[in-house]
Amino acid sequence: MTSWPRTSLAVRMSLLAVAIAVLTSLVAAVISINLLQQASEETARGALAAIADEAQATAAVGANPEAGQTRARKALQSLNIQIAVIRTPPGGAPNVTGDALARRALTDAQVRDVAGGSPLTLRLPRDGSTLLVEARPTDAGGLVLAQRRSDAIALGGQALTQLTWLLVVAGLVAAALGLLVAWRLSLPLKRAADAAAALARGVRDVAVPEGGPREVAAVASAVNQLATALSHSEARQREFLLSVSHDLRTPLTAITGYGESLADGVIPPDRLAGVGTVIGEEARRLERMVTDLLDLARLDAAEVSMHPVLVDLVDLGQIAARVWGQRCAAEGVAFMAETRLGPLPVHVDPQRLRQAVDGLLENALRMTPRGAPVVLAVRAEGMVAVLEVRDGGPGLTDDDLSVAFERSALSTRYRGQRQVGTGLGLAIVERIVVRLGGVVEAGHAPEGGARFTIRLPVTSPATTT
Repeated sequence: MTSWPRTSLAVRMSLLAVAIAVLTSLVAAVISINLLQQASEETARGALAAIADEAQATAAVGANPEAGQTRARKALQSLNIQIAVIRTPPGGAPNVTGDALARRALTDAQVRDVAGGSPLTLRLPRDGSTLLVEARPTDAGGLVLAQRRSDAIALGGQALTQLTWLLVVAGLVAAALGLLVAWRLSLPLKRAADAAAALARGVRDVAVPEGGPREVAAVASAVNQLATALSHSEARQREFLLSVSHDLRTPLTAITGYGESLADGVIPPDRLAGVGTVIGEEARRLERMVTDLLDLARLDAAEVSMHPVLVDLVDLGQIAARVWGQRCAAEGVAFMAETRLGPLPVHVDPQRLRQAVDGLLENALRMTPRGAPVVLAVRAEGMVAVLEVRDGGPGLTDDDLSVAFERSALSTRYRGQRQVGTGLGLAIVERIVVRLGGVVEAGHAPEGGARFTIRLPVTSPATTT
């Protein structure tokens, strides 16, 4: 199949403008000539009628009607108007004499009507053209004036030439205006296309002027927003990579250092057990970070499969409370569970939901000092099941709430100021909850720390106790 070469929008719009201009000129020419001919015909018919009336009056002047008709005929010969005379002999039928075209214009009945005193105005087809006829009665019988329409309304060559040039000039002006409009419309689009190509090459400091028609300005605004979003996203990715690199480097440095010390034999035998413990802890920390990175990548790519079943959120909360109650007690943190009575059914993947709950509780335990509380609450708000984790730690600022679930946002902000994790836990929680059909939000806890709330739709009406 033959593919036609692509042309620019400016070229297409220019060709369209020229085509519209030419078509408009042709239509205008046809309409103008037709209207001019109609107006000329009306004028010619009026003029012929006036001439016929004048000829009738001329024929009536003097005592000899036939002599008057002869005078009228001589007066009309110079106007390219053919004339016939109707004579009515005493006691006989009227007869018509004169120019052939005028003589044959009327039927016998029409001749008798004119001779009887009735004027006629006719428009007759003759030999592929139109014949204009005016007949008037006279004292001697009547006069018949005939003129071809083409002779009466023929446009002079000069007038037709002037009209043609006028239409050509109008078409050229319209084409020029169309080209100008096409150029003005295509220029902003070309700028937007150039900016998009620059974005594809990695340039981020692009700005397209948001001018022109509304749609063109919308395209320019969208390109500018895309450039800003890409710049912001890449900046956050760089921050994330720097943060992950720092977090990975710390355990790797410890493991490498102790490994080299063991290889060089500089560690005394009585410290070997402690060194092995440190290496194991750092290795497990490194493993958690790698696992979190893999989980986050899979969740972003929607590669983690979900297997939703009917789950009692109250029962899941109680199981989690027993496990985390022991862990909090071992760290000297007060743990409280606020769970309602009766089932609270939700349709979720229990393992993934438990992973999200454990992530929130682990984050709360890490932030909460000894003696401060960690609370796990389960309740219903209408047809919404709510699972909430609160703590008595340092909490979050209002600015933190908007970026709490972004990768490494809080860990980068508070590194060196408080206990931080890998910076991926809250991001993983948010993606899991969204995949489960719920929402998670951060806020301020009445215990003085942070509050994280998971909301899931209730599968069936819950029993209220």
